[in-house]
Amino acid sequence: MKLSVDIDANSGFCAGVTRAIRKAEEQLDRPEGRLYSLGAIVHNDAELSRLEAKGLVTIDKEDLEEMQDAGGESLLIRAHGEPPSTYVKARQVHFNIIDCTCPVVLKLQESIREAYSKIKDGTVDGQIIIFGKIGHAEVLGLVGQAEGHALVIENMKMLEEAVYGKRIDLKKHVEIFSQTTKNPAEYASICSRLEEMMAKENELPMQRFSGRGLLTVHNTICAQVATRHARLSKFALEHDILIFVSGKASSNGKVLCDRCKSLNIRTYHIETPDEIRKEWFREDDKVGVCGAASTPKWLLEDIANNILSYNNE
Repeated sequence: MKLSVDIDANSGFCAGVTRAIRKAEEQLDRPEGRLYSLGAIVHNDAELSRLEAKGLVTIDKEDLEEMQDAGGESLLIRAHGEPPSTYVKARQVHFNIIDCTCPVVLKLQESIREAYSKIKDGTVDGQIIIFGKIGHAEVLGLVGQAEGHALVIENMKMLEEAVYGKRIDLKKHVEIFSQTTKNPAEYASICSRLEEMMAKENELPMQRFSGRGLLTVHNTICAQVATRHARLSKFALEHDILIFVSGKASSNGKVLCDRCKSLNIRTYHIETPDEIRKEWFREDDKVGVCGAASTPKWLLEDIANNILSYNNE
């Protein structure tokens, strides 16, 4: 074979994940050398194994609820963020909190708190909608900012079902937000459809409806993620075959991999180098290796080298 292999320069850890891992390593390099993480710090088993070898201990919400006294141990809040109730519980059991919530997520949480406070005190008669993955750690943290009073929708079908099921009142003020790692084009489509339905319900032409302020659309998708979609689309079209690397539990990974598959049918989703199969490749293939915001650069490089080794066989 005469394969050529390119690694997508824009793939790999986003700024929020990079910051969280840096803070974790700083703590783990101290003499005490132990750190608890509430949930997986990154959805990538290879990177988790590396950090666990340094002393990282991953716990879940159930572990936190059952804990009586952490004795001043350090607990890392990962980039996804957490609802306010998590901080209350962690302090009650005497954890020292290392908050690594991504600054973009923190800003989104603050926006939802502000919107909900106006609804709660009666200043605004409306509701909050969040476009995101139900049960995702970031989304749970966002819903918590509204004390659980937010409707989460995952797609267009769920939006329309919520409208027809009267869980969205089209005559009331609606504020819609997106999970930071969602597809910008899909979010735009959902917001446009919601605006269309609200205008119709209020018997207003679109131009007049827009001036009424009944719908507030918040641009909350991470700029780094938004540009990654466009750049990854170009990368997918420039290569004969794509090897997309991410943990199967990564929400961002699924969104980006699906995007790649829609543009390049020869897209394979793997987590580790041992999942690669030689039969996927053709003579003189131009191979693209890319990944999610939770995929470490060192893993992308290992996989690229693994593919290049076929040239020596």
